[in-house]
Amino acid sequence: MAALPSCLIEGLWSELSARLAPPKPAGSPGRPRRSDRLVFDKLILIAKTGISYADAADHQVSATTIRRRRDEWQAAGLIDQLLQIALEGYDRMIGLDLEDIAIDGCITKAPCGGEVAGKSPVDRGKQGLKRSVATEGKGVPIAGVPAPANRHDSPLLAPTLDAVERNLGVLGEDVTAHLDAGYDSDKTRVELDGRGMVGEIAVKGVPAPIQAGTRWVVERTHAWMNHFKKLSRCTERRKSCVELFLALVMAIIVVRCLIREAKISYRW
Repeated sequence: MAALPSCLIEGLWSELSARLAPPKPAGSPGRPRRSDRLVFDKLILIAKTGISYADAADHQVSATTIRRRRDEWQAAGLIDQLLQIALEGYDRMIGLDLEDIAIDGCITKAPCGGEVAGKSPVDRGKQGLKRSVATEGKGVPIAGVPAPANRHDSPLLAPTLDAVERNLGVLGEDVTAHLDAGYDSDKTRVELDGRGMVGEIAVKGVPAPIQAGTRWVVERTHAWMNHFKKLSRCTERRKSCVELFLALVMAIIVVRCLIREAKISYRW
């Protein structure tokens, strides 16, 4: 059984395959290269279920081949391009609501430690990972940044906004950033002012339900992302590998949101 419906996978694979190097012609010297499609399906399986590379391997493709191809694609920036293509498709067909963006962090487990792991303040000091994610007004993820679990949300605001600009270009003026009380600081306001953005920031000391605002969409998106076990319990030790799976999961969620909205907008 496939890890995800084919309607989510085929579009992403079509875009990825168009950017891969052509396969070796038959009869070329050396061992034949394993199918890129097989490796892509294995990465989807790993992202969804969180299983190890050894468990995902079979007689068709080895764990070493999956890792090697993963590193090749990440070095070429192909998975980041997939996310950008998915966002462009959503914006063209549905339209991204970039007048309001929501940003928040989510702490998950990182039992193997690594470059972006740190002591988790919510898990008795065990190794944990934080991801800072930005979404547009409806909750479509537009950028994400990994960091150690003991990093505060506020310093991650600038890297997250930089990632938004890499994926979508410079945002227009008078964009409203919806943030929780963890961002309630002068540094945050200076950062937003420097980018021409307006901050709707929850005030420290006031219960969240009273000032929840519209930032709940990013919390829902974090819940969607935690359904992918590779992110909720990340065993990758290198930052580049964490970034690859983060971008892959966000691309899948964007495509899923696109299909859902398209069924309503283009039904007739």
